[in-house]
Amino acid sequence: MKEIVGADTKSKNTNKYDVDGVPPLTEAIPLGLQHIFAMFLGNVAVPIIIAGVVGITGTDLTILVQSAMIMAGVATIIQCYPIWMIGARLPVVMGTSFGFLPTNIVIASSYGISGLLGASLIGGLFGGTLGFFIKKLRRFFPKIVTGTVVLTIGLSLLPTGIVSMAGGSGSENFGSAKNWMVALLVLAIVLILNRYAKGMAKTSSILIGIFIGYMVALPLGMVEFSAIREATWFSVPQPFYFPMEFYWGAILPMLIMFIVTSVETVGDVTAMTTGGAGREPTENELSGSVIANGFTSSLGAIFNSLPNTSFSQNVGMIAFTKVMSRYVVAVGAAFLILAGLIPKIGALVSTMPPAVIGGATVIIFSQITLTGIDILTSEPLNERAKIIIGLSLVFGLGLSQVPDAMNAFPEVIKLLFGGSGITIACFVAIVLNLVIPEDSMKEAA
Repeated sequence: MKEIVGADTKSKNTNKYDVDGVPPLTEAIPLGLQHIFAMFLGNVAVPIIIAGVVGITGTDLTILVQSAMIMAGVATIIQCYPIWMIGARLPVVMGTSFGFLPTNIVIASSYGISGLLGASLIGGLFGGTLGFFIKKLRRFFPKIVTGTVVLTIGLSLLPTGIVSMAGGSGSENFGSAKNWMVALLVLAIVLILNRYAKGMAKTSSILIGIFIGYMVALPLGMVEFSAIREATWFSVPQPFYFPMEFYWGAILPMLIMFIVTSVETVGDVTAMTTGGAGREPTENELSGSVIANGFTSSLGAIFNSLPNTSFSQNVGMIAFTKVMSRYVVAVGAAFLILAGLIPKIGALVSTMPPAVIGGATVIIFSQITLTGIDILTSEPLNERAKIIIGLSLVFGLGLSQVPDAMNAFPEVIKLLFGGSGITIACFVAIVLNLVIPEDSMKEAA
């Protein structure tokens, strides 16, 4: 495959914040840490939830969390600096995906962690293979589809941001004035710096807001340090710590989920290049991102990590800061790997109160939503487009908020569509785009 990306970006990028730009470490470290703080809690939450489902505790739980951090860092670096055709050559941040969570829970409940990792290995190989055919598959993902997927991703994440601002799901003081005060303080700091500051104060506004919010949360008793005391100083991941087992009942739903998350990755990459660079992604970028999405998940399964995929909140951060440097994201990924090798570092980051993270990420989520709108409105919306977008959102967001509406459906249907508005919206958009002819609903002149 001809290397388009390298030639284009190297000839056009002159700014240190462009894709191939290399800011000095004094800038790259804080900018990279912004990305890690935005995704850290979400990345480790998935293995913790799965561990609770199958009854994993103690050292085994530590292994799962450690593996999630290290393999997310490795997968992110591969996206930034590809190996052969594996990777987008873009600042794509990877992590264990909430999109897989409903399927992971069902598989883990029936086949245990060994069955889940075995399904992840096979599913990742399948998902990576899909990336090699992206040129033929891309006709199924015109702007009307990718824009709808990106918009749905953004809208689906907004409640997550609000939950975090209120203190996080399951918090004893959920919705308290203290949580909202800290969250709104972080939000205000980020907005003011991004709007009125210059230089590093502007581009690192999210990190500054998080740091100040953390300092304010300390005397308010919102930070718990017990995790740091319990964490070890150094730990190396062991391949096949959990032996793999293979069951068709686990593999088949995982294959379907990798199709779904491949579409989501296409949407994320499209949103990234649109929001951060003002252009459409190349076929090499889309292909490399999907290939890496799958193959790094298979690699992760070997090292006890659950499936990885692109993190949408980091796409929103790029749209907000306009920092597209893959070097910056790779520096952040190196810190993520370090946090996995030195668990006390990971434990320190995990003490960040949800309200602090929520105050920063709610802005990022809003940017994803707006990027979806930008993609959809880059061309005039005719009646055909409005119907496709409208019905995709109706079924995507509607059914995901009323899962009981699908009680009469077979379990496999509920498994695939009952927990993800993104999956439903993507499916509806693809189908309607195929069945409604282009010229069937022209507006009257």
